Amino acid sequence: MENRTRALKNFKVQCVGISKSFGEGNEKKLILDDINFGVGDEFVVVLGPGQSGKTTLLNLIAGLERPSTGQVFVDGEEVTGPGPDRGLVFQKYTLFPWKTVMGNVEMGLKLSGMSKKERREMASYYIDLVGLKGFENSYPHELSGGMKQRVSIARAYVNKPKVMLLDEPFGQLDAQTRYLMENEIIRIWQAEKRTIIFVTNNIEEAIFLGDRILSLDGKFPGRLKTIYDVDLDRPRDRADTSFLKIRQRITEETMLIL
Repeated sequence: MENRTRALKNFKVQCVGISKSFGEGNEKKLILDDINFGVGDEFVVVLGPGQSGKTTLLNLIAGLERPSTGQVFVDGEEVTGPGPDRGLVFQKYTLFPWKTVMGNVEMGLKLSGMSKKERREMASYYIDLVGLKGFENSYPHELSGGMKQRVSIARAYVNKPKVMLLDEPFGQLDAQTRYLMENEIIRIWQAEKRTIIFVTNNIEEAIFLGDRILSLDGKFPGRLKTIYDVDLDRPRDRADTSFLKIRQRITEETMLIL
């Protein structure tokens, strides 16, 4: 194990022989089967249809679930539970409705015992980074869907995780807001370089965002089918010929729609 762990330090995240089942006996269901990949300092997208195990995979990396077989490593250390080295943003808004934008963003810092002055400075920086300066005292019910997700992203970033895990964070947004947030997450990522693993079932979103795309095959059990390298300059143009060629290839090779 010591030699394996030392080798894995070349990766920020690595999944080694991951399988996950739920249930017992005749009710046992295999959700993920023999998943192997490594992620460096990059933006990686996990792409797959519904019921391909995308969220389960993210939960395993987050430490919210334990694999039935195999291991997950972050910086060479095995994941045995949740930790501050991983920030998680869900599709559903998970803000505290009774707290302001500032209160939501600084919550983790407050729980860690950081002084009010210091945590306010850090929270203010990330609120500004996600484009919400001036909304510090607003409550979630006063915000649009895109603004709520900006708060969630700021709340995850402020704890300075090594890895950001985003589970279809723009899935509930209208098309125009979704395009805006895709551009915003790239801007934020370029300003605060951290490893990102982003889950989606949308081919165009995957190509627009990812340095690499990990395609999961079919429905349960999910298996890693193809890894696509997206060698396109940023910012990316969805109408560009190279973009369209990658989109066509993935469309032909997966069960997904555009």
